[in-house]
Amino acid sequence: MSLAHLLQATSTPTPASGSISISTAKARPLKNMEFCSTMAELKQNHAQLIKLGLCSDNDAMGRVIKFCALSKFGDFNYALKLFDSLPHPDTFIYNTLFRGYLQAQLYINCIVFYSYMLEELVMPNKFSFPPVVRACCIDSAVREGKQVHAQVIKLGFAQDSFCQNNLIHMYVNFDSLVDAKMVFDNLDRKDDVSWTTLISGYSKWGCVYEALAAFESMPYKNPAAWNSVIAAHVQNDRFYESFDLFDRMRREDVAMDNFVAASMLSACTRLGALGRGDWIFEYIRSRAIEIDPKLATTIIDMYCKCGCLEKAFEVFNGLPNKGISSWNCMIGGLAMHGQGKAAIELLKKMEDESVMAPDYVTFVNVLSSCAHSGLVEEGRYYFVYMTETYGIAPGMEHYGCLVDLLGRAGLLEEAKNVIDNMPMSADVGVLGALLGACRIHGNVEMGEEIGRKVIELEPNNSGRYVLLANLYAKAGRFEDVANIRKLMNDRGVKKGAGFSMIELEGNVSEFIAGGRNHLQAKEIYAKVEEMLARIKGLGYVPDVDGMLHDVCEEESENPLHYHSEKLAIAFGLLKTKPGEVLRVTKNLRVCKDCHQWDCFIEAICSFLWVSPAACLLFYGFLLGLTAQLDIERSSQKKINGKMGRGTDIHHFEAFLRIIAFVGAMVYA
Repeated sequence: MSLAHLLQATSTPTPASGSISISTAKARPLKNMEFCSTMAELKQNHAQLIKLGLCSDNDAMGRVIKFCALSKFGDFNYALKLFDSLPHPDTFIYNTLFRGYLQAQLYINCIVFYSYMLEELVMPNKFSFPPVVRACCIDSAVREGKQVHAQVIKLGFAQDSFCQNNLIHMYVNFDSLVDAKMVFDNLDRKDDVSWTTLISGYSKWGCVYEALAAFESMPYKNPAAWNSVIAAHVQNDRFYESFDLFDRMRREDVAMDNFVAASMLSACTRLGALGRGDWIFEYIRSRAIEIDPKLATTIIDMYCKCGCLEKAFEVFNGLPNKGISSWNCMIGGLAMHGQGKAAIELLKKMEDESVMAPDYVTFVNVLSSCAHSGLVEEGRYYFVYMTETYGIAPGMEHYGCLVDLLGRAGLLEEAKNVIDNMPMSADVGVLGALLGACRIHGNVEMGEEIGRKVIELEPNNSGRYVLLANLYAKAGRFEDVANIRKLMNDRGVKKGAGFSMIELEGNVSEFIAGGRNHLQAKEIYAKVEEMLARIKGLGYVPDVDGMLHDVCEEESENPLHYHSEKLAIAFGLLKTKPGEVLRVTKNLRVCKDCHQWDCFIEAICSFLWVSPAACLLFYGFLLGLTAQLDIERSSQKKINGKMGRGTDIHHFEAFLRIIAFVGAMVYA
């Protein structure tokens, strides 16, 4: 009997087992393979093994196959040819090729290869199942996955956590949470991976209550479990609960790692909780927590969206190694703040300094920055530049930005020609950009055509109906406005509730339009009325254009005064001192009336109002206008929110009208 047959008939050797006694001459090429970095080197060692008579030796050929199948320098096809040349490949070689198929994203081949292994009567071990289960999972091969599960039980691996954890993950991906829980419950010893896989699975499908229940039943809650349950709440927009869990984690003296930090910073971003975000960032720095690319991007994103562009730049510039996501996030932050020229300069710096080239997302952000800054020629240039220089074919997002850019500039026909000549059908985002432009510039004919298409593409989005209705209202076509409202009612489409949040003294308060649930509601509404009286004296007139015009002006005016943003600002004025910064986060775009209101309020009160969301770009522009007009707010001698007697009130009123006019232009 040959050595190969003898090895196959006895035990299943692995390269690490050391079960084969080989001479020094034979061991040398095996040792050399550990240091191979190219296929040419590998083939030289393979040739030596053949000369030594080891071409059928599973241990020697297994090492060659492992390099070819799994190394980034390997050649998977070469591995398959070697496999075909072996008379009796063992379990280790099959397992290696399972992983190779998985790595090469040949999921069906992996499953078929497992069937071939069974046909050849080669016995799987506990390392055989995880890659096959993963292949079933990714390829959504439900029937085959259940068959593999049966094999796991049949062959005695029902209590192997390595196999079972992969089965839990598989059933989660199949949206079979009952089966995932059954596998979990049947495990005698549940390790950390078992718990976190189940919790993450519940989170994936929005079962936050079940995720929390699983977490609470854990005998010991390690940092990975805390991260899983906090991430479950953040991913499902349960931000306040995620803060409660985070505070509880700190009380229980569980150290925060980079994963928990990233989850909590995402929650801070969504709530506009800059104070909390600052604390987490300082904790990261003081504890020397590694800032990996994901965490770096999350920190930069948080500061950008919370209105602290300077701090975002500070973090960005302090990164020793800037990944593509960090560059993209910083360029996107500049776009959000309406700083198109700065975004273009950063792109040029990226091209000069970075070892990586700009990618698809980079140019989405660059084009977005051009759209928000009115840089029409620059936008046209970079739309072509990305293809000619980097070979990036324009995608739906790039076309959406270009249409938005042209539409904002009033070039509606050119924008429509872009849509008509797209290589793919325009999606609702691209068409919606043109519809918004039609409303801004009053092109009813084109807006009506696009608006009907948008509504049919997204029939459950109330914003699409409202945009078209307001286009009709602006043109005085109130019968069409009523028809749109009737269509919404017939289809059961309700306008989503807008809300605004403001962080004061470490606590985030949320307001809805007309809401009176706040403990200081009486004082807040009194403050709104006080501010309204003051700005009306300076020329403020409610702008009801943003509402559906099927009620009279008197009925429309009162709700406008109690929009969530106005309530949040009033609360901020009650709780802060002159000169402090107010940061308000909204879930919807600022309406024109609120924008005008903010301009007047900011002018008569000694504070800087900042919206951490996209609205911030308007105020960056307005503050720039203030500087251009050489009107120094510090010279207006504002005391306790009132203007000093030394101010020329007529000059100031004129400035207010300018700022309101420009504000309306920028909003549009």
